[in-house]
Amino acid sequence: MTDSTLDLRDHIRGIPNFPKPGILFYDISTLLRHGPAWRAAMERLAAIIRPYKPDMLAGIESRGFLVAAPLALELGLGFVMLRKPRKLPGATVGLDYALEYGTDRIEMQADAVSPGQRVVLLDDLLATGGTMAAGIGLLRQAGAEVPLVAALIELTFLGGRQKLDVPFEALLQYED
Repeated sequence: MTDSTLDLRDHIRGIPNFPKPGILFYDISTLLRHGPAWRAAMERLAAIIRPYKPDMLAGIESRGFLVAAPLALELGLGFVMLRKPRKLPGATVGLDYALEYGTDRIEMQADAVSPGQRVVLLDDLLATGGTMAAGIGLLRQAGAEVPLVAALIELTFLGGRQKLDVPFEALLQYED
């Protein structure tokens, strides 16, 4: 068990003007480097996820893998990767989704989840919600139930939560 008073914000670094001018990037690499803070983050997310009784966890490429994989291990669950097109071997299923200026696609292996499985979807950060909503859609397309989506960080000012039709939880919220 870790220190419940540990402030995870102390371990998230803001990098201005990355990846382009005017953007403040919330860098989790500083959290990953600090063992006690990373352990605390994983324990807190596990406590949020456990009541939803998932059968499996899914992570969105690529930083979502860093969150979902250790949580799956902690909870004794399987883990499935949602990836960019043509990154997975074997048969895949995918979903195209709209971006602000264009479209993107997310895929998973066709046999990754079974109909009726309860799959919690994770990423490092919720911004506008488009990719997370697409992940929910892809999992449902495969027949999974998605009882919860979660992230380490939510940028509340971008309104991503409103694009999700399932409960959403984040450890940290940034207002601007």
